[in-house]
Amino acid sequence: MIPCSNLIVRFAEPADCSVLFKLIQGLAEYEKLSHAVTGNALALKEHLFGSHKYIEAILAESGGQAVGFALFFHNYSTFLTKPGIYLEDLFVLPEYRRQGIGKALITKVAQIAVERDCGRLEWSVLDWNESAKAFYRSMGASILDDWQICRVTEDMLPHINSL
Repeated sequence: MIPCSNLIVRFAEPADCSVLFKLIQGLAEYEKLSHAVTGNALALKEHLFGSHKYIEAILAESGGQAVGFALFFHNYSTFLTKPGIYLEDLFVLPEYRRQGIGKALITKVAQIAVERDCGRLEWSVLDWNESAKAFYRSMGASILDDWQICRVTEDMLPHINSL
């Protein structure tokens, strides 16, 4: 564990896309999903800062080095008739964990949700990641047992009508 010094949590800027993508690759490695990373820093930059902004990201920096990130986007609750925020990814480099960086990142996203009058903040957690589940519960999150994620991958989208 490397001690955290002078933690800064801030919105990502265009110049951060390469380091942000390296953190995304670190997340994929941690989740044993490196093989699933097919994107690149250029596409990430376009989706963060292009003419249509699909996502937002915040970085955690310690001693001038990016050590974690949160990537999120808006969703919508028809029942609440309010926007929400979906936290797609939260990651802190292993050597910087247990120092409050993950908590600082989630707190920042929650503040953004409050500022934007969102009805909720949601995310998913892998079923095997018990330490993450415990951490999220300690932050006040409920882990919903009665909802499961459905996904149609890029290669199947054109065929969805013919299935």
